[in-house]
Amino acid sequence: MTEATRQPRHIPNVMLFGVGSSTQGVLHTLREHGVNVSTYLLRDKATDSPALEGRTYSAKQYPNPCVFLRQLDLDFILPMSIDWSLMDWTDEFLALDITILSPTEAGMLLERDRDFARELCQSHHIPFPKAFVAQNRIEAGKLLERHPGAYVIKNPLCSPQSPIHTVLSETEEDTRSWLSRLNYEEGIFLQEYMGQREAGHIAFVSGGEIHSLVTNQEYKRAFDGNMGVIAGAPLGGIIEQDPADKYNLARDLLLPLLPWFKHFNFHGPVQVTAIWRDARWYVLEYNVRIGVTCGPVIMQMLQNPVQVLSDVAHDRSTQVQFNEDRKFGCSLTLAGYGYPFSQVESPEFPIRTEGKVDCDIWWNEVKIDEKGQIRASGQRLADVVAIESTLQSAIDKAYRNIKKIRCTNSYYRTDIGKSLWPPASVSTGHDSGA
Repeated sequence: MTEATRQPRHIPNVMLFGVGSSTQGVLHTLREHGVNVSTYLLRDKATDSPALEGRTYSAKQYPNPCVFLRQLDLDFILPMSIDWSLMDWTDEFLALDITILSPTEAGMLLERDRDFARELCQSHHIPFPKAFVAQNRIEAGKLLERHPGAYVIKNPLCSPQSPIHTVLSETEEDTRSWLSRLNYEEGIFLQEYMGQREAGHIAFVSGGEIHSLVTNQEYKRAFDGNMGVIAGAPLGGIIEQDPADKYNLARDLLLPLLPWFKHFNFHGPVQVTAIWRDARWYVLEYNVRIGVTCGPVIMQMLQNPVQVLSDVAHDRSTQVQFNEDRKFGCSLTLAGYGYPFSQVESPEFPIRTEGKVDCDIWWNEVKIDEKGQIRASGQRLADVVAIESTLQSAIDKAYRNIKKIRCTNSYYRTDIGKSLWPPASVSTGHDSGA
């Protein structure tokens, strides 16, 4: 081929909707693979880290992103949360017909509406815990009288801005004690408490097929030994390559939905979080995004992340190829002053790193001052992520590196990996970890 006839290589142009460490991690991998990346910052916190990877557009400056999206030649948009689907500009955005790596309309209800997911499971014979919706405290009390037991309490409509975030009750008395303290603005969703043997599975749905990616376990409690409240986001997690679905999570909880996926042209990421009880999996919830702890890890586990994301965004058949030396990931969160109690205001403590770091650090609620010093701007400071060929080597590397980060009054869980791993394993004692 002569110079005159050689065609220039197309440089993909991809925008993320999101903020914080998970967004930075995905941006970084895409940029390493030659993608021109940018971010629309849906919230006004944790905005500095995406700016380290590419251009950002803030919601404060652009309350309606359609103003500038019309002028950009984007290959596709990857949302890191479902916030975008709840905005007053959502319909206008969808009318622009920009390719988006996310389900829409009925597909979005799989995550957004918890009772919709329950009914969908029921109609497809997928196990789901006993669950009810109550509109007020009186109705909730009557439900508890008719159906006594311990319940996990959630908002019926899932959103980062939900009036209620997950409240875990291990006894009926615990559940009852919460009923007078809840915000019933959108009602409450009561889901039977079924223990701690929890795991998740993430897949891409594209071209009429389900492509399994990883199985994961998130550590959602605030402190070591599975103690403290359920935090707003996990304090860490274990992620394993699982294209063969070795734990049967996709087989039991995703594959039965394939006709529904096809009917509604669902394509994009799907995550199922499940609980193991009575020798089978039960669905706890579905999500339609690549995950806070898992997203950056999945991108680095894939040999061909750009091609896979592009195929899924356009609902094409795809070939998922994994790096054989990146089978396990360990993610650790460095939490700052007051976490997880959001009403406690965190001082802007300086953050410093001592020694050479040999794994990924994705920054979250931090700001970078005029001298280049990283400072805390909130309570979740960073995610330290190691990806290795074995689980233990990933855990060891992550802990070796998080010890190099110094910030006053910060902490991290020291027991990530001391859990019921692998999923559905037999309990060996109190150390559930997850």
